[in-house]
Amino acid sequence: MSGRDGRLGVGVIGAGRVGPVIGAALAGAGHALTGITSGSDDDRVEAILPGLPVLAADEVVRRSELVVIAVPHDEIPGLVAGLADLGAWQPGQLVLHTDAGYGARVLDPAALRGAIPLAIHPAISFTGASSVDLRQLAQAYAAVTAPGPVLPIAQALAVELGCEPVVVAEEDRPTYAEAIATATEFSRSIVRQSSELLTRVGVDNPGGYLSALVRSTVDQALAEGAGRSVRDGDATIDG
Repeated sequence: MSGRDGRLGVGVIGAGRVGPVIGAALAGAGHALTGITSGSDDDRVEAILPGLPVLAADEVVRRSELVVIAVPHDEIPGLVAGLADLGAWQPGQLVLHTDAGYGARVLDPAALRGAIPLAIHPAISFTGASSVDLRQLAQAYAAVTAPGPVLPIAQALAVELGCEPVVVAEEDRPTYAEAIATATEFSRSIVRQSSELLTRVGVDNPGGYLSALVRSTVDQALAEGAGRSVRDGDATIDG
């Protein structure tokens, strides 16, 4: 439990690239961290969140007013349901997951036991380096999905992460996830292919060589895309 009015005791389930950084961001907003589950690199987690207790998932839930779930997509349904079977979820407890593809309904087993389901996906590629990722969060948007009465809570937590919240409807989350995956995977693939070609012609630092080009090209594409969206919207309104 937190000692500050309006602050929450936050527990994190998932110690990969995302969970510890989300925990650090919420701690930076004044919330008190209660614990985190073990991961593949506990030393890295200790460096990001020094002294934070490493606990079993059900114990994280028991100690926390806000539970952050940051595990792989396919693990979320079973994790939430399994904790429900253990009787871990508590009435009034906030439960937040960070996955792009799910809305709040994947948290139904927790909600049926009185927990408040929230989905917040920060639109960044997490590196696992807290300084880099926290800086990215401060410049990012986040997709938020939650039942209407508690949507403001999800929006407020997104802001505390450093993001600008954008509401995405429950039924639109699969399309949203496809958009995120397309942008991420296509960008990585193109940069990888270009780097290999530059290496063949003797460029020693292809990543550095491409950096300014890729950034400026993406910025231009984003500006052109925004302009096209505005024009398309105007055309729709005009009929």
